[in-house]
Amino acid sequence: MAQPNTRQKLIDYCLRSLGHPVIEINVDDDQLEDRVDEAIQYYQEYHGDAVVRNLLKHQVQQADIDNGYITIPDNANILSINNVFNTTNSQSGMFSVDYQIHLNDIFDLTNVHGGIVNYELTKQFMSLIDRNVNGMFELIEYSRHMNQVKFHSNTLDGMAGLYVVFDGYSKIDPNTHTDVWNDAFIKKYTTALFKRQWGLNLIKFEGMTLPGGVTLNGRQIFDDAKEEIQQLEEQMQLKHEMPPLDFIG
Repeated sequence: MAQPNTRQKLIDYCLRSLGHPVIEINVDDDQLEDRVDEAIQYYQEYHGDAVVRNLLKHQVQQADIDNGYITIPDNANILSINNVFNTTNSQSGMFSVDYQIHLNDIFDLTNVHGGIVNYELTKQFMSLIDRNVNGMFELIEYSRHMNQVKFHSNTLDGMAGLYVVFDGYSKIDPNTHTDVWNDAFIKKYTTALFKRQWGLNLIKFEGMTLPGGVTLNGRQIFDDAKEEIQQLEEQMQLKHEMPPLDFIG
């Protein structure tokens, strides 16, 4: 099938690309599975289409406060966390600044002296205040291998039972979103990994002459695959990889 939508169909597609069943591909099934895992891992860590921005809520427990960190569930597939937002707001309801501004009609949006520009600047300023005072935690640290968001301050104190929201990026699961198996990069990269494994398996028989005068050349297969993989990884960096975030300060 030219458009694989399962793991096995991807394996079959890549083997046909290498010449199977006309040519015997000397790679063990477990080796094929390992190479697919390697391709998916590389795809999820570097390809822009493999991650999606995600908001994950969590109810703070007393254990979180005592530990100084919050554990992220493994099945969330979180790759990175940028911010943690506090859902509590000290300015709410009819006593909020927003409500009072509109209630008293401070801003006449048709006024040529300021008007909508002054209103927009004020809203941005209010958003900045809310972000720094109520909305977002500073000094956080996240390790995806530990699945923990650590807080380098006592910002969780008194928040037991309340909710926080994690703003970050999660990996797309190909078993759920099966179109990943048909991604052009995945198909080319997996095929190249199969080819490298095939050549690596044949290298130890290099120079051996088979019946009929056929000579195995595993080194050439390995070198060709290695070059293809290098080109694909360069293409990933130039065309598909998400740009790194700038640190300003």
